Amino acid sequence: MKILEKLFRKKKKNVVGLMSGTSADGIDAALVEISGSGENSHLRLIKFITVPYPKGYKEVLLKNSDERTAKLDEIARLDMLIAEFFADAVKILSRKAAIPMNKIDLIGSHGQTIHHLPNPIHLFGKKIRSTMQIGNSSAIAKLTGIVTVGDFRMGDVAVGGTGAPLVPYFDFIMFRSKKISRALLNIGGIANITILPKNCTINQVTAFDTGPGNMIVDGLMQKLYNKPFDKNGKIASSGKLIPLLLQQLMTHPYLWMLPPKSTGRELFGINLIDAILNKHKSAPKQDIIATVTEFTALSIYLNYLKFVQPKTKIDESLVSGGGVHNKYMMDALKRYFGKIKIGTVENIIPSDAKEAVCFAMLANELIAGNPTNMPSVTGAKKRTLLGTIALP
Repeated sequence: MKILEKLFRKKKKNVVGLMSGTSADGIDAALVEISGSGENSHLRLIKFITVPYPKGYKEVLLKNSDERTAKLDEIARLDMLIAEFFADAVKILSRKAAIPMNKIDLIGSHGQTIHHLPNPIHLFGKKIRSTMQIGNSSAIAKLTGIVTVGDFRMGDVAVGGTGAPLVPYFDFIMFRSKKISRALLNIGGIANITILPKNCTINQVTAFDTGPGNMIVDGLMQKLYNKPFDKNGKIASSGKLIPLLLQQLMTHPYLWMLPPKSTGRELFGINLIDAILNKHKSAPKQDIIATVTEFTALSIYLNYLKFVQPKTKIDESLVSGGGVHNKYMMDALKRYFGKIKIGTVENIIPSDAKEAVCFAMLANELIAGNPTNMPSVTGAKKRTLLGTIALP
């Protein structure tokens, strides 16, 4: 098709990356100038914004991410509603960057995950994994008039992978080093880690979800304080650890699973939050927040000790995502990792923008014809192209 051929031949593209994570607080939108592809990619961030969702939307989304309360008609409508929100975010970004919509070449949209089922089961003679992201790519393309790439995870799932995490390809392109071994730690709703051994090839990269990031903390802040998150980790810093609760949380079976592995709200969402409150209802609120924040840091370190350190001793860990702003969480990581330097990605890219920029890159890679899944990360049988192209 002429529109795709023109995109393929273009040396520089203005690409928008869209991300709405498990925290579901808003849409991260990044406008990125990209030239080249693969290991020859060059990225320049032009503008990054976060567009908050309307009041009450998050509750509807979370209700329909829980199998006990989800409704098929509401999910069908949410698929289109989120597409509208994403398209609006592109238009707002265009205005704020002072770059007209007709100068934006491509959109890469992660969509909104509402269910993630990476462990296979047998159905009618087939071994099935699945994952569901809503926010219809075809609708985004029609509403914006811009070629849109979405549905990135399913290609990996189709070839036997877990479909996540997807960021390690971006980490490899942007952060690998000839001199030092790095860990890239992203703490969103879920925490994931990418290991880049010194001077590594793409087949030597490992990555996986370590477990909860901000998800449990945010959920308990909403329940206990009617606030969306613990700003700067202030409440956690005012509390004391509850040893029994921390001990109980550290027995969670996911933490002890061998990679490749990925997880989501199904394991670390409302069911676990309600269980914590039921068992520790008489504990001081700030102590519960302190303990679950500590749990996130300790679960990350446990995964490092068990699954990373025996193969690769890292020199530094660069952190991104909302967890960067939680002082208690960052201090806890520094405490656990000791002599290993804990920094942020800020010298290369704003930490809050990283995932949105990643999906701009992944869209560009599909147009270039480059596979972006990583079998060493997801357990897929082979490398493959990721994403579905929707035309305006």
